[in-house]
Amino acid sequence: MNAPKRVVVTGLGAITPLGNSVQEYWTNLLNGVSGAGPITRFDASKFKTRFACEVKNFDPLNYFDKKEARKVDTYTHYGMAAAVQAIADSGIAGEGINKDEVGVIWGSGIGGLDTFQQETFAFAKGDGTPRFNPFFIPKMIADICSGHISIRYGLRGPNFTTVSACASSTNALIDAFNYIRWGKAIAIVAGGSEAAINESGIGGFNAAQALSTNNENYLTASRPYDKDRDGFVLGEGAGAIVLEELEHALKRGAKIYAEIVGGGMSADAYHITAPHPDGLGAKLVMQRALDDAGLKVTDVDYINTHGTSTPLGDIAELKAIVNLFGEHSYKLNISSTKSMTGHLLGAAGAIEAIATILAVVNDAIPPTINHFTDDPEIDPKLNLTFNKMQKRVVNVAMSNTFGFGGHNAAIVVKKFQS
Repeated sequence: MNAPKRVVVTGLGAITPLGNSVQEYWTNLLNGVSGAGPITRFDASKFKTRFACEVKNFDPLNYFDKKEARKVDTYTHYGMAAAVQAIADSGIAGEGINKDEVGVIWGSGIGGLDTFQQETFAFAKGDGTPRFNPFFIPKMIADICSGHISIRYGLRGPNFTTVSACASSTNALIDAFNYIRWGKAIAIVAGGSEAAINESGIGGFNAAQALSTNNENYLTASRPYDKDRDGFVLGEGAGAIVLEELEHALKRGAKIYAEIVGGGMSADAYHITAPHPDGLGAKLVMQRALDDAGLKVTDVDYINTHGTSTPLGDIAELKAIVNLFGEHSYKLNISSTKSMTGHLLGAAGAIEAIATILAVVNDAIPPTINHFTDDPEIDPKLNLTFNKMQKRVVNVAMSNTFGFGGHNAAIVVKKFQS
């Protein structure tokens, strides 16, 4: 068997609550900007939660013509926009590229929830006569964004969508990484998108008691590791990352951001929505990611945590880190960028992987904002990068994502060295 190929990052794209480009997103992360605000998508006055981290000033007509835009869901608007940025950044769809060997592997936890809601609401308000949009199903299904990206660019390599709740786009990145290092593709556009800020999304997560209801302090409601955290803040958007086989990238003179060196997956096998209280699945996924990368715990400089701002989840993940990393836990920088972006569900892994890659590139740690009160259950010796970014050399970083159903996924990013 041939040795595994090395896999590097050659393109990035982002549509987030902090900005609609990678540079704007990264700048606002470092500056500790909150993406939260009152919900504008619908009248939320009767809901327990009336705020979210919405994408702002986004016009799908910058990426679609008017007729085409009506045929796709909001989550595909966001996904296509991020993919267009990443592909342009990378140049992977340009002349001389064998598009038979370039794929798209996308992640989404829900897919076209906006479309599903609109169509079912319209039917419920009608006289019972079935009048559904002929694009209802193609707009709604979770795999369709990867299809649209491949169609636009003629990318005929591996093409599918991973669905593992909030771990979805990290799973997409791991699959892309594996396909390339196994020689099944020369490059893959990987990432994820989500658009669930509507009545169904807010109402459903409220019913599950997952969302913060701190309506009076919405800007600071996403507060991972703070004693008074009361749930996550729903976000939306997309992240796209072009992964490419190293020799192919070097041959065409591509810009290289960083190297992906490992990925891990595990299951909590515990509960449909709650994490294992001791973080057993979280510890296992981080260990597997490091083993896959051939690295030791002492090699890691930074962990971008799942850190959703939930009472149970935050504690379990930090327990897992301390149990796995031991004394090195206290030499790590740890932060949750969800304190700024909110929780993008199936797109979380993609935008957080971008933050992790840029931390490696720029030797800068984005903060965990909105920390006011220490939680006595959290080890005070951990450096959770509270409230302000920190500069340090970041040679190796890890990004964690965990999803409903007990799905866990983690990737390891390393500074590129030829």
